[in-house]
Amino acid sequence: MTVIVRDLRPGTPADVEGFIRVRHHALPHVSFSPASVLHGLSLSHPGAHARKLVAVEDDEIIGTVQVSLAHDSPEPGQGTLNVYVDPARTGRGAGTLLVRAAEEHLAAHGAVKLFTWVLDEPGDRAFAEGHGYRPSRSAHFLYLDLAHAALPPLQDPPPGVELRTAADFADDPRPLFALDAEAGSDEPGDIATEFTDYRAWVDEYWRHPHLNAELTSVAVADGRPVAFSVAHTHAHNPGRYSTAMTGTARAYRGRGLARLVKNHSLHRARAAGYMEAYTGNDADNEPMLAINRWFGYEIRATEVRHVRELG
Repeated sequence: MTVIVRDLRPGTPADVEGFIRVRHHALPHVSFSPASVLHGLSLSHPGAHARKLVAVEDDEIIGTVQVSLAHDSPEPGQGTLNVYVDPARTGRGAGTLLVRAAEEHLAAHGAVKLFTWVLDEPGDRAFAEGHGYRPSRSAHFLYLDLAHAALPPLQDPPPGVELRTAADFADDPRPLFALDAEAGSDEPGDIATEFTDYRAWVDEYWRHPHLNAELTSVAVADGRPVAFSVAHTHAHNPGRYSTAMTGTARAYRGRGLARLVKNHSLHRARAAGYMEAYTGNDADNEPMLAINRWFGYEIRATEVRHVRELG
């Protein structure tokens, strides 16, 4: 039968569930829920020109692509597209149709350089390179059997440091925004980003439906947050805990605060009944890889960033 590409219909539950199903089959290391899919659609920055497209065959969603411009980057004209096809439904042309539709949309809004993540598998890499994309940096998906892991013992914070949670900043999360902006700007990556819009950060990150403020650990020193480990959980996949971000302010690095906050978050997550822990790690971020190895995380899969310049 013919495969067509169209926009995801957020008001149709079957569409949202189909999107989640394809993503889970193609990339089980990242967890979506109906709430997170709708959140991404409704709160996307206008400058991102974001879209979620689906490939449909016989009224069944068999592929997806997320498309956006890097509106928060100081370098204009950078776009991203991440294509996923149900592994049981490949070979029908869905991936090529999704790539073509995404590229046309991004080019129409001024993109001149496109980035995509591709699983480090021969078939996936050949598909990307066959469409003109060249490999760049890589990143890992890591997993920890939290129910049975021998977590390091809990430690008291060093003098002058207090352990709190993100819930303690519910009335004014701006200090966490400042820390996220500083720590995030130093993360390895192909696209430089700048967090300058506090309201947009609140809408996209602080109000993300997966954010678990009670399990997000924060180290406070000298009257401000200086390290945090952001926890994501959701009812659509109970028992699963993910670390969305772990970072430390520049002046406080090298003191073990990243390990401290992540350890406390993991211990509380296990006590709350979460059995699996996931995280992502840039392959070049050796300090964070060492921390995750210390906890017992194992690499489950690797993605390779691919780049294509238009024109």
